Amino acid sequence: MKSVLIFTASILAATVAWAGPKVELVTNLGTMQVELNEAAAPATVANFLRYVDDGSYDGSIFHRLIPGFMVQGGGYDSEYQPLPTYSPVVNESNNGLANVVGSIAMARTQDPNSATRQFYINFSDNKSLNGGRAAGYTVFGQVTAGQEVLDKMATVPTGMNLTLRARDVPKQTIVLQSVRRLDAKSEAKNMATQPSAYSTQQVKQ
Repeated sequence: MKSVLIFTASILAATVAWAGPKVELVTNLGTMQVELNEAAAPATVANFLRYVDDGSYDGSIFHRLIPGFMVQGGGYDSEYQPLPTYSPVVNESNNGLANVVGSIAMARTQDPNSATRQFYINFSDNKSLNGGRAAGYTVFGQVTAGQEVLDKMATVPTGMNLTLRARDVPKQTIVLQSVRRLDAKSEAKNMATQPSAYSTQQVKQ
């Protein structure tokens, strides 16, 4: 209980007024809201909102979870099949935003400019993921509501998944049931997706 309280308090302390687009993430564990920083990460925010607007995050899952580190999702359906992607987005990790508790950032491969649709939310302050002399992982937003949902996620047991051939997969499926903009005038554009070659994207611990 103590760790949960500390975790929630840390998110509240890290929450700032970003004054950017707001997005609602409805999961089977509850609802979160994130506020995006398009001034610091314009290409990344535009890329993320493209998937939000075409509706393809709906029904995707959080497929990787490491307590005390992060939870990653948006790239697979409930059958653990990879979802189609648009072209990769340029890395914007040196934008002054940090991987702190409750921040949302893009997953990628070893290629800094390979992020497509997968994102992660930090459970803790992960300084090793920030940019510097070498490219880091691009932070582009912050959880502003629904901290208790992250608390729940952090307690979900994980294990080996034979379909993904990966460890740290939640044994209880965590589904992104709906992902929508909260600035109501920006409605879904129902853009047709153009699949590109899929590559596994992971956040290095």
